[in-house]
Formats: sequence, structure tokens, C-alpha cells
Amino acid sequence: MPDSLMYQQDNFVVLETNQPEQFMTPSELLEKLKITLQKLITQDLPPDLQKFDTVETQAQYLIDTSCELDIGPGKYLQWYAVRLEK
Repeated sequence: MPDSLMYQQDNFVVLETNQPEQFMTPSELLEKLKITLQKLITQDLPPDLQKFDTVETQAQYLIDTSCELDIGPGKYLQWYAVRLEK
């Protein structure tokens, strides 16, 4: 049986174009994704995100199901769950 520790998402490392890596809590990542999604045109979002009515729901869906968001040509936003302590 898998260890439940494997599914904890207490921290994320966030990689972004021309930025140093950042460590964020789930709430910080949620806010970052919400701000980023608000800057994007709805039609440019992946179809699975377009079905959600709110930016908050879209951001939470991304955290739960993905590890990157296409934010434009030559740009990237990626996040990975990390464990900072043993």
C-alpha cells in the first residue's frame, strides 16, 4: 500500500521563465496561478480549464492534475510537489 506521505503537497518548487526557482506553499501557488490565469485570454486556455467558471477553480484543478501551464511562446510556468524535510 502506498505511503500517504507520497501524496502530501506541503511545498512546491516553482520554475518560471527568467526567474530563479521558488519554493511555495499550496496557498502561495494557488494565488500565483490565479494571477497568471487572469492575465491569459480564456480562449488560449486548455479546453479542460475552460469548463470551469472561476479562476480559483481553474487554479486548484491545475494544482491537482498538472505540473505546468502554457503561458505563451518561449515562456513556461512549472510546479512540482517537494518534501523539504524527512
